[in-house]
Amino acid sequence: MPHGRKREEPLENSTPPVVVMGVAGSGKTVVGSALAKTLHVAFIEGDDLHPPENVAKMARGEPLNDEDRVGWLDAVGRSIREKGNAVAACSALKRRYRDQLRDLNPSLVFVYLAIDPDTSRQRVGGRKGHFMPASLVESQFAALEPPGGDEAAYTLNGLLPVAELVATAAAFLRKA
Repeated sequence: MPHGRKREEPLENSTPPVVVMGVAGSGKTVVGSALAKTLHVAFIEGDDLHPPENVAKMARGEPLNDEDRVGWLDAVGRSIREKGNAVAACSALKRRYRDQLRDLNPSLVFVYLAIDPDTSRQRVGGRKGHFMPASLVESQFAALEPPGGDEAAYTLNGLLPVAELVATAAAFLRKA
């Protein structure tokens, strides 16, 4: 290489910010944290950003409503914006929730982990130490609006092995 010329290196963090979304038990945290490691970016656990009132409500078996989610979604969106290229785990069940997140992060891409209600109930029922009870699974599916074809989103079968989900999502994001 001639003296004085810089070697061009690929940008390590050249993927857009990402939200791994889906209903409770879809694997958002497991897949999201593994994806963040693969992409060498920060991981944001959306559940950690819920205000205490939301956590208490869900722990009582009461589903959150749109009003309950506004401040939480703002916190998730601000955290993504502050960290730059990051992967966040956030249910983002409705189009308006994804729009709210995109308002703060216009280049945001969603990876939707699609699962069925029975799998969700089984996974949520088997979790230890989480505030969300399996009784709220039905409300998650009632609120779910899968991403439309006009959204920057990639749908994956949440029943696939984690390594396969991460590899597929990472390949998609590197092309996004």
